[in-house]
Amino acid sequence: MDLELRHLKTIRAIADAGSLTRAATTLGLAQPALSSQLKRIERALGGALFERSREGVRATALGDLVLERARVVLPAVCELQEEAVRFAREGADGYRLGGTHGPLLGGLVDRIARTDPGAPVTTYTSWSERDIARGVAAGRLDFALVGVCGESSPPEAGRLAWTEIARDPVHVMLAAGHPLASRAELDLAELAVEAWTDVPGDGCFGDCFAAACVRAGFTPACVYETDTASCVHLVQVGRAVGLCRATFPATPGLVTRPLTGAPLVWRHLLGWHPEARAATRAPAVLTHARAAHGEALTRSAGAAAAGGEARRVPATGGP
Repeated sequence: MDLELRHLKTIRAIADAGSLTRAATTLGLAQPALSSQLKRIERALGGALFERSREGVRATALGDLVLERARVVLPAVCELQEEAVRFAREGADGYRLGGTHGPLLGGLVDRIARTDPGAPVTTYTSWSERDIARGVAAGRLDFALVGVCGESSPPEAGRLAWTEIARDPVHVMLAAGHPLASRAELDLAELAVEAWTDVPGDGCFGDCFAAACVRAGFTPACVYETDTASCVHLVQVGRAVGLCRATFPATPGLVTRPLTGAPLVWRHLLGWHPEARAATRAPAVLTHARAAHGEALTRSAGAAAAGGEARRVPATGGP
């Protein structure tokens, strides 16, 4: 039997899990099937790779040698595959945009289509910032339009180039008939008894929100995590209050208000692979994204409530 990449992945999974049972669960195999596979691999390599005991498994000297090589080979092959995919898919001069749900992606598509009408534009949306960033790193997407909380690092920070489009204070959404809806600004502590609603994501925003609540002296009693339309409905009917970006569009039946002291800040980011062919278009795409952000602020619920002037924390850094 010739050694294959999948065999190296199996060996690494066993070492990382520390037991055949846990490794089998990770790999989606039955434990006896994994044991049989390991025996075939060990025969091909000429000796035992792991010592078995009641506590689990521990790599032998031969196992350590193989694991050391696997930790070099597997990332190198993964990188080769991603570079090949990126090279193969970058023949067209179009724009492959990935973004989380929000008004900036639509605004960016509109501006690119107006200024470069001959170039094809495709979009991919996901709740997962990591998923979108991986798509850019692997060459499936040209640009990522995502957001992060405060000064948090964006996903794939070591592989992608990230530039800040803008940063905004996070607002709270209230039903138009809420007792606090007439206020121009709200202290987070004033909302301690409320149920909350927000959209899902895999960044740290949930943890940052919980920490801000603790600093304000309370713990949220209930948080409904759901899609945007359901969040809006829950706010409109008075079932919850919601968190939103300052660019959230004006919507009948609800108002948005800034929080005193801006305890939560959202940074809009544009990311791309610095070695990809699309990187040469990054300055133009960044200009479009910043213009789309400005247009979204003008249309936002906060701007409508303030007579056309939304509060904004100025962007810092980047070209």
